[in-house]
Amino acid sequence: MVNTATPLKAESKDLNFYYANGHQALKSVSMPLYENKITALIGPSGCGKSTFLRCFNRMHDLYPGNKYEGQIVMHPDNTNVLAAGVDPIEVRMRISMVFQKPNPFPKTIFENVAYGLRVRDEKNKRVVADKVEEALKGAALWDEVKDRLNDLAFNLSGGQQQRLCIARALATDPEIMLFEEPTSALDPIATANIEELMSELKSKLTILVVTHNMQQAARVSDYTAYMYLGEMMEYGDTDVIFTRPTRKETEDYITGKFG
Repeated sequence: MVNTATPLKAESKDLNFYYANGHQALKSVSMPLYENKITALIGPSGCGKSTFLRCFNRMHDLYPGNKYEGQIVMHPDNTNVLAAGVDPIEVRMRISMVFQKPNPFPKTIFENVAYGLRVRDEKNKRVVADKVEEALKGAALWDEVKDRLNDLAFNLSGGQQQRLCIARALATDPEIMLFEEPTSALDPIATANIEELMSELKSKLTILVVTHNMQQAARVSDYTAYMYLGEMMEYGDTDVIFTRPTRKETEDYITGKFG
């Protein structure tokens, strides 16, 4: 499917990925990522969703022996983030990530959010303070923590910790944000807050989310991709994927016959 109305933000092209033990986890995966839209990755456990997600910000580089083939191209500058000369740290500034379980650092609320700015060697205290406030507001957390910025992040509730991690990711002004099962460890109210936040964030950036929750994918995403055994089985508008999928495998998974 070609979307001519919305500009591309990134795309994978014939992406293969091999773990250090030789297992090929992704097989020639090509997929567009449209600007200011939410794309959901669905599929059974072990199908390659998280592996694919983590290719975008080079998380696999953290473990020796893993190997990429193919490209992930950022637009409009046509940078292949997997190219040998591209700094993974810079990639992670442009493409930030929020994990399944909230993972605040053992630091204050303020220092958690300021972390990426410190990595960038930002010395101006006013700039850091302004960016921290902006990021906490962007994560709908400022009003709850503005009077306790020097408290340890671990004192926050689970839902607040996840929003803090989103604020930490926002502070470096990313162009793309990756969410890996962002609400699986949260209660229904915190889950609704994160979903609402994701919908608000797409006005500023592009989102790719892995979720096992079919209802969540249907609620929050503009596009959905169904993966199975490392392959991209079907991709399209979320409404179409959930009501008129073209492949029987997709329909069986969505309707619960398989998965």
